[in-house]
Amino acid sequence: MPPLPLTNPSLQERRAKAISAGVASLTSLYVASARGAIVRDVEGREYIDFGGGIGVMNIGHCHPRVVAAIRGQAEKFHHTCFMVSPYEVAVRLAEKLCRLTPGDFPKKALFVNSGAEAVENAVKIARCYTKRPAVIVFENAYHGRTLLTMTMTSKVKPYKFGFGPFAPEIYRMPFGDTAGPEKLRDFFLQHVNPEAVACVVAEPVQGEGGFIAPPPGYFQELVRICREHGILFVADEIQSGMGRTGRMFAIEHWGVAPDLLTAAKSLGAGMPIAAVVGRAEILDAVHPWGLGGTYGANPVACAAALAVLEVFEEEDMLGKARRLGEKLKARFEMWRQRFPQIGEIRGLGAMLGFTLVRGTERAPAAEEAKRLAAFCLERGLILLVCGTYSNVIRVLAPFVITDAELEKGLSILEAGLEEIGRST
Repeated sequence: MPPLPLTNPSLQERRAKAISAGVASLTSLYVASARGAIVRDVEGREYIDFGGGIGVMNIGHCHPRVVAAIRGQAEKFHHTCFMVSPYEVAVRLAEKLCRLTPGDFPKKALFVNSGAEAVENAVKIARCYTKRPAVIVFENAYHGRTLLTMTMTSKVKPYKFGFGPFAPEIYRMPFGDTAGPEKLRDFFLQHVNPEAVACVVAEPVQGEGGFIAPPPGYFQELVRICREHGILFVADEIQSGMGRTGRMFAIEHWGVAPDLLTAAKSLGAGMPIAAVVGRAEILDAVHPWGLGGTYGANPVACAAALAVLEVFEEEDMLGKARRLGEKLKARFEMWRQRFPQIGEIRGLGAMLGFTLVRGTERAPAAEEAKRLAAFCLERGLILLVCGTYSNVIRVLAPFVITDAELEKGLSILEAGLEEIGRST
């Protein structure tokens, strides 16, 4: 008897029996293939991807150069463990990242598997180097789901709810306030002694927290105060990096060179790889065998990441990101004049979104955002919602999206805004 054809409902039923209910999905479509900015499900339907796997597919799904690099390395060897028998592809990737990350000083790198691992290792390294325990993070921050990074993350539900107790010595302050750096001095008086602080960890543009970018001068002053107290500055570029804001790393918009920088997501174009890159003397402060992991610097993932960086160099991905951001900004500004339910336009470059609000009090409209995403999905557009109040519509479309695909996706989104406006 031939196997039954795959359908989204049949896979959803099988999933419910086999996969933890704690692992949720934003959509009920099951992917069969993806290319560029288009995803196809098992039933043959196409979707324009404005989510990019949550910012992972900046250069597009299945870029031919990345596919070739993965295939080429896989035919040589998949794994030996870099801590046992190292290999050149990881060394070459480290050399390249050390050149690309901001800062005119000697740098070194560490490879792990995920963004959360990168942030956790950055904190470990900062604590080892400074011999201090405390870490300062920000409201609306998202840094991961491990015990430490979950503690560093701001939003309680779904990320922290029911998972305590949390890691100690994590201190949280407001983000993006024009007086924020000066408030850090008050923070030192009321919450934690600066002599006990190992590092300040910040997303240059907050991702899951709602695409929040601080004003000009913010990070320059923040870093100046950190330097004054011997505190390391760590830039979490996991979502904002790899060209998303029009610069390779978002912190470059402020002309700041972080002591440590974390990168992941679009670094591997879907392959599990993340990095901590920073000042050589800081990375070298850790004793031998103090850092590592079985799969860190996986050779296939390293080959994919090298191909990603070649694509950036040879196909003007930063230019594509800037142009995409300009188109999105222009359309969002037009919509804001037309649709009263749009509040703020947020973000930087092609890391752009807008808030949905309701009523004269302009309250966060989470339910409307959820309905808008569902409306778009039904019509072939994958759209993500984020923010502390789950009311931010964000766009993380691949830079390679065509003008026709972008226009079709924006037209669907516009129709959704019209529909939401009629029903509120």
